[in-house]
Amino acid sequence: MAIEREEKRGEYQWLAIGAAGVAVAGFARTFYLGFLFHAPILPPLVQIHGAAMTLWCIGFIVQTWLIEARRVRLHQRLGAFMIVLAAIVVVLGETLTLNAVAREGRLHQIGRFHYLLGINSVNLLLFAGFVVLGVVFRRKSELHKRLMLLAAITLLAPAVARIVLLFTHKPLPQFLAFYACLLLCIFVDTLRHRRLHPVLAVGTLVVIAAFQLSYIAVQTPAWMKMVTARFG
Repeated sequence: MAIEREEKRGEYQWLAIGAAGVAVAGFARTFYLGFLFHAPILPPLVQIHGAAMTLWCIGFIVQTWLIEARRVRLHQRLGAFMIVLAAIVVVLGETLTLNAVAREGRLHQIGRFHYLLGINSVNLLLFAGFVVLGVVFRRKSELHKRLMLLAAITLLAPAVARIVLLFTHKPLPQFLAFYACLLLCIFVDTLRHRRLHPVLAVGTLVVIAAFQLSYIAVQTPAWMKMVTARFG
């Protein structure tokens, strides 16, 4: 049994590195490698948000490595910092989205953030929910690690969308590419552990349902009436 457990270790570290790679690829043109693409200088709050997201991705990789190295005590200490960082990511993400909608309102435009307000808010709510559940079940490693993986993958939605936007502006490929990231995690976990874990199965269904329902909701006249009444 000890040998079997040893063989199954490591997949979460690679998934964490892969998630970070997707994040870098998605924001390379506007943030990480913006100087190569002559991107405009981002406002300070956007840069802080980008830095917080980057730290969270790095922290997630470090956390998987600490478990791999059996540094559980250090993993727990860093976990407290990761919780604070996750809260900062959510607050800054929602603040920037609200600011963008307000900016469109001041210009008397119904722009993309009038729609993205709903989708981004659901995205951040899912991320926060998985992190909170991960903390609640921190003493049950089989649940904890999968909940935190779901949180990390959920956070990739904007990065995946930006990658797909290089090829098409149609929304369906953006959703499908993001869902493919979730399904890849399920495939890797199921292959390595020889069973589909209910946390990943249910979590993935919740994410897909939430994204699809939010996309449908922001297309309705009721949503647009509500947003324009609030932001103009």
